[in-house]
Amino acid sequence: MTGRLHKLDLSLLVALDALLETGSVTGAAELVEVSVPTMSKTLRRIRDLLGDPVLVRAGRGMVPTPRAVALGPRVRALIAEAEAILSDGRHVDLSQIRRGFGLVADDGYAALLQALLTPRTRREAPGVTLRFLATGPGDATPLRDGTADLEIGIIDEDSPELRVESLFVDRLVGVAKAGHPLATGPVTPAAFSAAAHIGVSRRGRLHGPLDRGLEVVGLQRTIVATLANFASALLTVSTSDCVTAVPERVARYFASALGLVVFPVPTELDPIEVRMAWHPRHDADPAHRWLRQCVREVTAVEVVAPTGAHPVGAHPVGAAHQTGSGAGAEAAGTRR
Repeated sequence: MTGRLHKLDLSLLVALDALLETGSVTGAAELVEVSVPTMSKTLRRIRDLLGDPVLVRAGRGMVPTPRAVALGPRVRALIAEAEAILSDGRHVDLSQIRRGFGLVADDGYAALLQALLTPRTRREAPGVTLRFLATGPGDATPLRDGTADLEIGIIDEDSPELRVESLFVDRLVGVAKAGHPLATGPVTPAAFSAAAHIGVSRRGRLHGPLDRGLEVVGLQRTIVATLANFASALLTVSTSDCVTAVPERVARYFASALGLVVFPVPTELDPIEVRMAWHPRHDADPAHRWLRQCVREVTAVEVVAPTGAHPVGAHPVGAAHQTGSGAGAEAAGTRR
């Protein structure tokens, strides 16, 4: 072991991770619960060891150097591995955890998970920070390189490099503001297709399984605009005469707060299977196991809007739903 390696300690990696997460000496000091002068001194030690400034001034804030950006995922992975090694593998004191977890989630489910998961993590482990990241390009790179700790959504990849677990099955439903004709009358295929639609597609596509279902009966939707995510579609519909189609769990949770009405889509669609994935290196990590259990439990119960909208129960994953990650994924506008 070289002299330099011998002088390293885990606290330097924890400090470096906090500095990169917050981009601030003050923020990093608060995150790991040390004084600002102590964190400043630690940053100087890290700079000396790396031969790199790590964080540099940019206007009123600080930004990481290219080398620091490259080191970030490796540092997070090392900390997670060290915590797993040093723990007894069975128990973790949640009140003592000081850790950030990166979650990659499809946009609509990210909003729902944030609403359901954050109150629980704040209550059980107040030192935990949840970082919801943008959906990746359709591969597991963020899980492999440590950028993300969990992925939740439409996961098509099954690989020995990943652990993948089914959470629930969802379906698309129609959404319109209160008073819209589709919210008060029968939703026939003709009435549904004739309404002004907001499409949801990250690539701006105007055609999907919903349209193919209508084409079977000789109908075509009138799409007036496409948006990249479900959250934007719900907000747009709440202030317009347009309608949209989003996953039922997302729609039911936010419908009451936005003054929206949820109704069945008048065409047959494959269900949407929502799964959770993580890298095997986290299997024995007690903190990561706790987080996975939190996700299982908040997604297993009825989703009830905070203002009293009608609940949506979890649909069990069965053989009849195993096609959900195909056409259902496309219908949900994910991974596309």
